[in-house]
Amino acid sequence: MNLLINESPLIVLPSLVKEVGLNEAILLQQLHYKSLISKNIRDGYKWVYRTYEEWKNEEFFFWSERTIQRVIHRLEEKGFIVSTDAYNRMKMDKTKWYRINYSMLQHQTGQNDLSNVTKSPEGEAQSVMSSDDKMSLAITKEVKSIKKHTVGQHPDAVAVINYLNEKAGKQYKASSKATERLVNARFREGYELADFKNIIDTKVNMWLNNTHWNKYLRPSTLFNATNFENYLEEFRSANGTRSATNNGLPILPELDFSKGEE
Repeated sequence: MNLLINESPLIVLPSLVKEVGLNEAILLQQLHYKSLISKNIRDGYKWVYRTYEEWKNEEFFFWSERTIQRVIHRLEEKGFIVSTDAYNRMKMDKTKWYRINYSMLQHQTGQNDLSNVTKSPEGEAQSVMSSDDKMSLAITKEVKSIKKHTVGQHPDAVAVINYLNEKAGKQYKASSKATERLVNARFREGYELADFKNIIDTKVNMWLNNTHWNKYLRPSTLFNATNFENYLEEFRSANGTRSATNNGLPILPELDFSKGEE
């Protein structure tokens, strides 16, 4: 068992996750790091210039663009980040510039003592750190291209499998490559941890005490691309009860052997 990390890890403080949520904390931390090394200075602030596609390809390859849009929108609504397209050279260019509203973040988290902080011309708190400090706060190295075989687990992947094991009395491993591919694929499609839990709860209620169907409480059945959406819709429409159309039995996927496994 490999206990060492050979890639730059995703690092966020639990206290920040508690305040803003896991996905929001990940994006804020990476935006903070990018701000520290940014050379894009406008009106006394450092800005990070990104399209949604660039956020996905260069920073958050484990999220879909739709998920990134939702996370950014929530942070904008809460005032944690400021965004604008006013600095674009062409009016037709709607790419956004982002910076963290450190004053709002400080107020929300109740921190009274911010070390290594100075004031911008407008009076907003701005973090000032040495080169070593900058590197210690980095979530990831700046990656220009990421190949499919190097994609790691989504941050909530372990939580999904732990929840399944707890509810179904199983012992599946999140480190399994097949399981990892299935879970990551669903997250990339924009599904969230709550969706996985709703499906697990629904199917555990149906199959746990059935000696025949209990064996289908497994990642390959629950998180299959075809089954996942069907099971989630079953939960939405039946509120966790058996569907009248399938009587709670597994929905068999249509296999397309011309495509690789997701």
